[in-house]
Amino acid sequence: MDISRRTLRTLGAAFAAAALLFSGCSSGSSTTAAAQPTPRVPAALKPYYEQTLQWRGCGEAGFECATLKAPLDYARPGQGRDLKLAVSRKKATRSGQRLGSLLVNPGGPGGSAIGYLQSFAALGYPARVRARYDMVAMDPRGVAASEPVRCLSDKQMDSYTRTDQTPDAPAETDRLVAAYKKFARGCADRSGKVLAHVSTVEAARDMDLLRAALGDNRLTYVGASYGTFLGATYADLYPSRVGRLVLDGALDPALSSRRTNLDQTAGFETAFTAFAKDCVRRDSCPLGTRSVADARDRLGSFFTRLDSRPVATGGSRRLGESLATTGVMAAMYDESSWPQLRTALRAALRGEGGGLLNLADLYYERDSGGSYTNLMYANPAVNCLDLPAAFRTPAEVEQSLPAFKKASPVFGGALAWSALNCAYWPVPATGRPHALTAKGAAPILVVGTTRDPATPYPWARSLARQLSSATLLTYEGDGHTAYGRGSRCIDDAIDTYLISGRPPAPAKRCH
Repeated sequence: MDISRRTLRTLGAAFAAAALLFSGCSSGSSTTAAAQPTPRVPAALKPYYEQTLQWRGCGEAGFECATLKAPLDYARPGQGRDLKLAVSRKKATRSGQRLGSLLVNPGGPGGSAIGYLQSFAALGYPARVRARYDMVAMDPRGVAASEPVRCLSDKQMDSYTRTDQTPDAPAETDRLVAAYKKFARGCADRSGKVLAHVSTVEAARDMDLLRAALGDNRLTYVGASYGTFLGATYADLYPSRVGRLVLDGALDPALSSRRTNLDQTAGFETAFTAFAKDCVRRDSCPLGTRSVADARDRLGSFFTRLDSRPVATGGSRRLGESLATTGVMAAMYDESSWPQLRTALRAALRGEGGGLLNLADLYYERDSGGSYTNLMYANPAVNCLDLPAAFRTPAEVEQSLPAFKKASPVFGGALAWSALNCAYWPVPATGRPHALTAKGAAPILVVGTTRDPATPYPWARSLARQLSSATLLTYEGDGHTAYGRGSRCIDDAIDTYLISGRPPAPAKRCH
């Protein structure tokens, strides 16, 4: 399980398709207006900036697809291998009132932006936004249709997801470390050429190539979860090219990987507390009706039993502690999935684990035939390149366990051990934690949800303070991210910003 920096948007699309659980992102000139001179493009990059996209049909009604060329290594453009990055768009429904292109990214890292566009954004975004913008997505390098990172076979991935991530004996710790090492070796063997070049900085530079190829002088963008880090990185690299940027479910780029994981652990505890409060008020709550503390204890005891006695699922796989924990945490991303979680927990407590296994499979993007997308390969590939490892040795994890378990008595142990994966990564980290200021950028809109499990609300406050032109919009509620999740106040504020360029009033709060 690698929860770090995951996003709802990819999971939400799966919920929408499979379980109908998901409900439908600078003040400044429009994206086609050049208010500032464009910075000089280095000569070696001109062929990339001057390329013309060749649009074609791509099997989805109303969508066009194209391929963007980008250098594998921006330090040696034109001197080595080029990457082919997949792009898709759906044109504005009112071409005469078109403002430009709106690039969307669902986060992850590793979520397919094209999948998100074609399954949700191009139909689920408000009609008045889709009327004025060409809706555009590009799978980032290493993701989905853009030179995807590969690491394990599907059967190997099944084994990996079952690995005990709460070791309580040296032999179990050794098996977990061996699993991380095998995963890392698989990535190096299958994707070694691209593995050192899937950083967020490089993906942001690719976005600027796409902006130019689309004919926009400024970038208009909606990024969710990790997509906020990608968008903020773009703004910091190219502040004069920022149009209207919505950063929903913000990450804090100034935090270390260890602090990020610890904060996220507390975020999942906050989300579970909200779920438990709702659950114990119901006579049918599978975790009892006494108190949140009792519900937490019952869930912890259930996980402990599964550690030694996995339960049947109705298929060849059994539900152990790791997959059950992932299934419960997956449901924390969206409060509309709480009824499904209650049903799954009730069945699992009777020895029928199929419901929780389905939730875990949605999280891992495993289909009913046993095939995985590359989400869980691209995710650590980007994360382990962007920041130094949270922990270097099992001993460091053990020293931090009290802090993680204090942050979340139920989930803390698993999240601490899951943060060890980057310690064995085959390429060194190229990024470091640092504030992003984007000095001189047009107004940027940062959105935070107060009980967000994956990107805790303090991160949104921090990013809004870092970015020199940011306005913070707050959603008082549950779940991961806020746009398109049922708050008319949030949606109206974001839509107005995207269409007119006017951000909401400072410190605006919505319910």
